[in-house]
Amino acid sequence: MAIEDNPISRVRYGEELRRRREAAGLTQEELGQRVAMSRTHIAHIEAGRRRPDVEDARRLDKVLNTGGFFERFLPVLDGRKVAEHFAEALEFEGQAMEIREYAPKLVPGILQTPAYAREVLSSGASPKTAEERDELLATRLERARILDNFHSPKVWMLLDEAVLRRKIGGAQVMCEQLRHIAGLGESHRIRVHVLPFSVGYHALLEGFVSLMWFEDVPPIAYAEGLKSGRILELPSVVRECQVAYDHALGDALSHRKSLALIRSVAEDYEHEAQRADLP
Repeated sequence: MAIEDNPISRVRYGEELRRRREAAGLTQEELGQRVAMSRTHIAHIEAGRRRPDVEDARRLDKVLNTGGFFERFLPVLDGRKVAEHFAEALEFEGQAMEIREYAPKLVPGILQTPAYAREVLSSGASPKTAEERDELLATRLERARILDNFHSPKVWMLLDEAVLRRKIGGAQVMCEQLRHIAGLGESHRIRVHVLPFSVGYHALLEGFVSLMWFEDVPPIAYAEGLKSGRILELPSVVRECQVAYDHALGDALSHRKSLALIRSVAEDYEHEAQRADLP
């Protein structure tokens, strides 16, 4: 499901902010100081990567004397069905030049097959109607299209071995899912590393993190927990996340050995599925 064809999309919203800021003779830094936002935050809004919250929009309207324009058009920026805490990260993901993720328990969204994603979205403490599930599924599958371009973004996936071993949807679903990941790795579209159980404690054990780099603005990190997620922009914090990722990567299997393990586990699931089909 793509972003709706609204009169003003995030990109056009950002372009309008840039136009009005420049008309006021302000730099991104100067505007940020007046509205209590960082220069990086302003840059990401202007690039269409994130939306301001209501209070941010009100301050923008006040400082730029725009008569409520930026607050009034906030609702038209939302076109895809995702968890609220992930909405900003989704915009960043679609425009990143490089993405490096660590997944502790589940296959990352952009790698999920339809069957695996459907099972994940059908589970959880909050029941969903078939229509709600299918809307979420469409968005998740649309996310995977960023891999259609072979060259951008560059994608590194660091997977805990638990991602391979946790049976989501049954043996056949897992077999197809792991072979999909292996295929992407063997075609060199993504780079995959597995952190085996034998490593024990490692630098990213606490939870999911996604690191993203862009062409024209500083990198960010996105960290996620239960029903929550945070965009991290402070350079020192982002750098700490990058260092932790590098440390964990140093403990992981090589790309080649990781693909071999993924293929081996997929074969185990295939055999399990075949045994289940026997009379």
